[in-house]
Amino acid sequence: MKKREKFSIYYFVGMLVFFMILDNLFFAGGRTGPQKFSYDTFIQKVDSGLVQRVVIYPDKIIGELKHENMSANDTAGTALQKGPIAPWRLRIKSIEEQIKRQFTVNRIPNFNDDQLIPKLLLHHVKLEGTVESQGLRNFILNWVLPFIFFFALWGLIFNKMGPGSPMLNIGKNKAKIIAEKPDNPVTFKDVAGVDEAVEEVKELVQFLKDPSKYTKLGGKLPKGVLLVGPPGTGKTLLAKAVAGEADVPFFSLSGSDFVEMFVGVGAARVRDLFREAKAKAPCIIFIDEMDAIGKSRAQNAAYGGGYDERDNTLNQLLVEMDGFDAGIGVIIMGATNRPEVLDPALLRPGRFDRQVLVDRPDMKGREAIFKVHTRNLKMAEDVDLKRLAAQTPGFAGAEIANVCNEAAILAVRNKHDKILMADFEAAIERVIAGLEKKNKIINKKEKKIVAYHESGHAIVGYFTPGADEVQKVSIVPRGIGALGYTLQMPLEDRYLMSKTELLGKIKGLLGGRAAEEIIFGEVSTGASNDLEKVAQLARNMITVYGMSDQLPNISLVNRSNPGFLGNPAGLERRSEYLEKLIDEEVKKIVDDCYHEAKKLLTGKKEYLEKMASILLEKEVISHDEIVKILGGKDSTESES
Repeated sequence: MKKREKFSIYYFVGMLVFFMILDNLFFAGGRTGPQKFSYDTFIQKVDSGLVQRVVIYPDKIIGELKHENMSANDTAGTALQKGPIAPWRLRIKSIEEQIKRQFTVNRIPNFNDDQLIPKLLLHHVKLEGTVESQGLRNFILNWVLPFIFFFALWGLIFNKMGPGSPMLNIGKNKAKIIAEKPDNPVTFKDVAGVDEAVEEVKELVQFLKDPSKYTKLGGKLPKGVLLVGPPGTGKTLLAKAVAGEADVPFFSLSGSDFVEMFVGVGAARVRDLFREAKAKAPCIIFIDEMDAIGKSRAQNAAYGGGYDERDNTLNQLLVEMDGFDAGIGVIIMGATNRPEVLDPALLRPGRFDRQVLVDRPDMKGREAIFKVHTRNLKMAEDVDLKRLAAQTPGFAGAEIANVCNEAAILAVRNKHDKILMADFEAAIERVIAGLEKKNKIINKKEKKIVAYHESGHAIVGYFTPGADEVQKVSIVPRGIGALGYTLQMPLEDRYLMSKTELLGKIKGLLGGRAAEEIIFGEVSTGASNDLEKVAQLARNMITVYGMSDQLPNISLVNRSNPGFLGNPAGLERRSEYLEKLIDEEVKKIVDDCYHEAKKLLTGKKEYLEKMASILLEKEVISHDEIVKILGGKDSTESES
């Protein structure tokens, strides 16, 4: 049964005002105002017999003209109407007294008291006097309605300013309390690929359920746990799993919820949050995007100084974390993907005692994540989750979830009864390279250039030691501006890369431009993205990894201070001599790699021609077909 809405006095006031407006518009007088005449004109109209009715007021005479006897010059006279009723009381003793007060006091010339009344009576003009009484309508308009209006206005202001109003509760925290037993709770079974992090937060749940188990030896409960990791790795999901597993209240909010334009609001919300949490202890407070309020205060001092509301909020958070006893059972969980910008005072022991790394999953973890996200999918028997995990190195949990969802959508689009392995592979390509644009029209010349360009990438990557395995080559446009792509992925997870492997990546990226120069004798703009990656890799080899002949084993970046607005190079101070050496080293690396790629493709020109012709015919070549076209690579590896 639908709940009946509660009657509000504001509905009544609104309806009353609405009917008053209707009454004033349509029932109080006519559509237009009265037309004014001089007294002489009025007397002339009386003499002409055009006046049929008059009402005499203390300050005016209002009348109506006869319609049937009007002259051509009196068409405007139809506007004469009865005037509005005055909202005050008038006491009129006689009509003659009105006339005398109106005209003799104003000293109107050529007026005679004895002339008007006989003339009006002579022409059978209906003569009326009026006494305005304080009737029910005027009583409502003058007394009842103003009282109701101000009463309603007072009630509205009281409602806005009273308890529960947004204006007075601006300093109240915005934390959402997740139910202890929600309908569809997220549990640790829903979190995969980060087993070590899960074990750490499982211990938090056990702390809260049985604190004596850990304190009987003199230990203390941790006050804060910071979840650190790249975007999409499952930090928020892990916190929700803690909420699903724990039988305690769970306060969830974002760091930006503390930030407000009003001074002191952030600190007030922090105080209110901890006051409410202590009242409901044991409990967990989860603050997502911790860097929104926890940035280092030193940066603000270096750039402008002055008062910063975020600093005030952070100071209050630090004080609150110091001000409560860990034994009461309040644990703070934070999540961020930018731990380097956090204030050191926030990370010291006694505040965020633990930092839990939620990193990108390895191959085994990716397989487990695929199992989680494909539980409710209808898949064909040919779907190999282990193979999918191998094809997605470096993917985070959110990206794998996106792949599974895209595969389901592609299967529906292709009218499949179940999701095929081909749908998953197409979804992976879509996530990596973007949406396929088969309807994009490319002329034959450009298509031929793209075919040789991508064939150059594939051949150099295939025969260069240390380069990633070539999985697929396509000349179908994808994404924004990509006319083709060569998909290269490592066969296993890699955490370290040697100088040879980095040089192999650079050679593979330069293979497309080298192929264009060998076949067409000139280069095109198609290698712009490749050159950006090459420049970044080569510069990192010199400045970050110390892989330089002239500047070996030296790091030339300043990561201790991220600089203004997070720019890693914001506070770097390198001499012109060092910059010159860096540029020379980068140029040398790029030139040598380009020469090697061009030399390799010149020796494999027949493979280049063959692969380009197959690409022009089929548009897409898979890994197995690439192996058939290029054959073995032992001889080339030995030459290198």
